[in-house]
Amino acid sequence: MDARPPRPLANQDQTTWEAEMTATESAPVVNPEALEQLVGQVIADAGGALTLPLALLGDRLGLFTTLASSGPVDPAALAARTGLSERYLREWLLAMAAAGYVTYDDGEGETARYRLSAEQAEAFTNPDSPAYVIGACQNLTAATRMLDRLTDAFRTGEGIGWHEHHPDMFVGTERFFRPGYLAHLTGEWIPALTGVPERLTAGGRVADVGCGLGASTIIMAQAYPASEFIGVDYHGPSIELARTRAAEAGVADRVDFRVAGASDLVADPAGGYQLIAFFDCLHDMPDPLGALRAARAAVADDGRVMLVEPMSWDRVGDALNPLGRLLAGASLLVCLPSGLSGPPGAGLGNQAGPRRTCELAREAGFSDARVATSTDFNLVYELSP
Repeated sequence: MDARPPRPLANQDQTTWEAEMTATESAPVVNPEALEQLVGQVIADAGGALTLPLALLGDRLGLFTTLASSGPVDPAALAARTGLSERYLREWLLAMAAAGYVTYDDGEGETARYRLSAEQAEAFTNPDSPAYVIGACQNLTAATRMLDRLTDAFRTGEGIGWHEHHPDMFVGTERFFRPGYLAHLTGEWIPALTGVPERLTAGGRVADVGCGLGASTIIMAQAYPASEFIGVDYHGPSIELARTRAAEAGVADRVDFRVAGASDLVADPAGGYQLIAFFDCLHDMPDPLGALRAARAAVADDGRVMLVEPMSWDRVGDALNPLGRLLAGASLLVCLPSGLSGPPGAGLGNQAGPRRTCELAREAGFSDARVATSTDFNLVYELSP
């Protein structure tokens, strides 16, 4: 049977008929199996999108830590331990069990029993573990609060400053990245830099640009007690928390946190810094080239600049994987708007790729730029004066 529209009558437009016929003949054929797979993926993604804020809710209410210490419990027993509503807890436990974040033991409804496995306890209750994931739940839930602003930004091209995010963004970011810094910073990343461990052990000056709440600065100060550290960040509330945490960690005598930016490093100190570090922040800056030029001017002749950046790829095809999906989404919600929030509005984003990142470093005046080491989630660059 001919599925094309009938030929026009004498009073119909021949051109319109031909256009309709062409559209009919060129329309793509829907593959039912592929369509079913796509819809299934959206359903899975929608479940995950709801799970993250609900997991954050469990963290806020102390539910994961209570489950980790209580053994198998039913909703009523968990309510008795926490003083929370049994009915809400029953639904939360079901949602977390369906997500695989909590383990279902046995029973039904009000008598169903739940617990945390050793792996779930590690991921949801141990903030020093590389597997700790609550920071991601907090950070990414905060990021979605900017959706209305981001909608307008698509129309105007304007940016959204880092400081404009919900307070959960700043605390969540530290909780998200700190476990990785504990696992890799002083044991792998700094040792991968030419001559830097020896200089810091002997005593040198270190600058941590975009230090946030100071986790990376404090970890370095604990590992290299003979060195002096300065952490700079333009976000005042983060610096206040960083000072408090340095005092609690017992390193306030050799750590100085300041509300400042990369350009403020140029005049301090005489002789330059042995190490200037940018932890997961260069791509967020409106002027990453300017920040690198300032670092080049401030680093000692025998010093190094370390860039810790999210994993990224030079080819689009290589980024089409689960981590690439996460990072590109985070870049669009947080990193790119931040990079467009002030002059010159470079908008680098977290997926610049190694080639572009190294080109930027050489443009800033560094003689060499290379990927010194990496993890599954990060690329660590060494920039040489």
